[in-house]
Amino acid sequence: MDASSALQLLLLPVGALAVAGLARKMDWSAPLLLVLAGLVVSVIPGVPDYRLSPEIVLLVFLPPLLYSAALDSSYLRLRDVRRPVFLLAVGLVLFSTVTIGLTAYALIPSLGLPAALALGAIVAPPDAVAAVAVGRRLGLPRRVMTVLIGESLFNDATALTAYRVAVGVIVGTGATLLSTAGQFLYAAGVGLVIGMVIAYLAGRALLRIRDALVANAFSLLVPYVAYMAAEVVHASGVISVVIVGVYLGHLMSSTGYGTRLLSRAVWQVMDFVLESIVFALIGLQLLVLVRGLEGESPWQVAGYAVALFLVAVLARAIWMVATIYLPRVVSRRWRAREAKVPWQHVAVVSWAGMRGVVSLAAAFALPVAGLPERNLLLFLTFAVVIGTLVVQGLSFPWLIRKLGVSNERERYEDNLSEAAAQQAAVAAGLARLDELVAEGVLEVHEPVVEQLRTRAERSALHAWERLGGGTGPAGEETPATVYRRLRREMLAAEREVFVRMRDQRRIDDEVLRRVMAELDFEEAILERD
Repeated sequence: MDASSALQLLLLPVGALAVAGLARKMDWSAPLLLVLAGLVVSVIPGVPDYRLSPEIVLLVFLPPLLYSAALDSSYLRLRDVRRPVFLLAVGLVLFSTVTIGLTAYALIPSLGLPAALALGAIVAPPDAVAAVAVGRRLGLPRRVMTVLIGESLFNDATALTAYRVAVGVIVGTGATLLSTAGQFLYAAGVGLVIGMVIAYLAGRALLRIRDALVANAFSLLVPYVAYMAAEVVHASGVISVVIVGVYLGHLMSSTGYGTRLLSRAVWQVMDFVLESIVFALIGLQLLVLVRGLEGESPWQVAGYAVALFLVAVLARAIWMVATIYLPRVVSRRWRAREAKVPWQHVAVVSWAGMRGVVSLAAAFALPVAGLPERNLLLFLTFAVVIGTLVVQGLSFPWLIRKLGVSNERERYEDNLSEAAAQQAAVAAGLARLDELVAEGVLEVHEPVVEQLRTRAERSALHAWERLGGGTGPAGEETPATVYRRLRREMLAAEREVFVRMRDQRRIDDEVLRRVMAELDFEEAILERD
């Protein structure tokens, strides 16, 4: 690779990170801005073609992004919403595959039914990357977010299995209803088993590794091992990765504090870099796909794209309404057993079907032989992905504000439960301190004991003060708020002294880094609230 090619390759991550950084600074939606920036850049003369490689997306980008989302999810909450997740991740994907596929076949009979169903499977699943990246920023209620994350974590397995069956028909391997069901059960079941085995082994290893750096380096390899171990036996790598991520996320509280602190930073950086490149790549495909449509009527192709986008959106809404409200209408037992879902939540989940890079990767993996309409399928996939990201993504904040859907109540309840738990934990800590002092196990001076007591009591007090937003009854600062503000000022002054002494060669850089790390950890604790 010459210097010019290396520079062109470097332009993609540099540009993507610059746009994502701007989005964070301006508090805009980074995925949407990256896609739009990619669209604009793709039509600039002289910009090299960044062709999306399905192998790179599915083997390099997808495993860590899925793993990170699963790691940050909650096994207990996912278990509580397993029914709606199953209905969305399996039922909705199959419904959307058939609905979109039949619509595409009716509009473009030259596609053939297998190719049309392959298109349906390609654009059926909302992407985990898009759902998580956009949903976190919007502050959706916890149950809604759990359903969306659970759906987007598992639906790729359903869609990719349906896609493989349709592609098998296209290339002539054939498939029957029985073989299709068997392939799906095999992919899901074996992927589940492989995921559970790797999760157990990786969990035991992480609990034994005491070095935080080694533990997190090991963690970086886990999603790739889980994905490839399943794919090599033609099982679902997606399910394998998700199972491992959910299990290790649940186990993370039992690892060392250094592993947890470093893990959060490592995966936040990994998500930021990979998501930025992925969304930029989506936008950059425009010119590549348009060039493949030579000879097609632009207006006709645009009509196909709009029709399929609308069907994809409507199919999700119809499925949501049917699976949530129809059982309540026909079954009194169902009404008595299942809590009523607010219609606002149904509307939000219905409108949250943003597609992403997995759909494009699957489209680019379509075979060339035996598929004369391949370029058209690629463009229609791109149009649906862009349509959902831009139309639904841009209107999402407005919809949430209009419907009044927020997690404010949950945040208050979280603060209340945290305060109660903090109080109980502090009481246990103080009781243990009293036992140690009474037993005379430790030779502790009275000032040390009082310092420990004060620090513990301040932690409990601060947890209760957080319920008031950091202000007292008359709007004045609470003692904990004053403490944090003054301590930050002190930390800034202390840092200036250390830096000045380093510049004067009175202390070494190694000393500076050590003391700065201690000050940074203390400020991070202050900034948590």
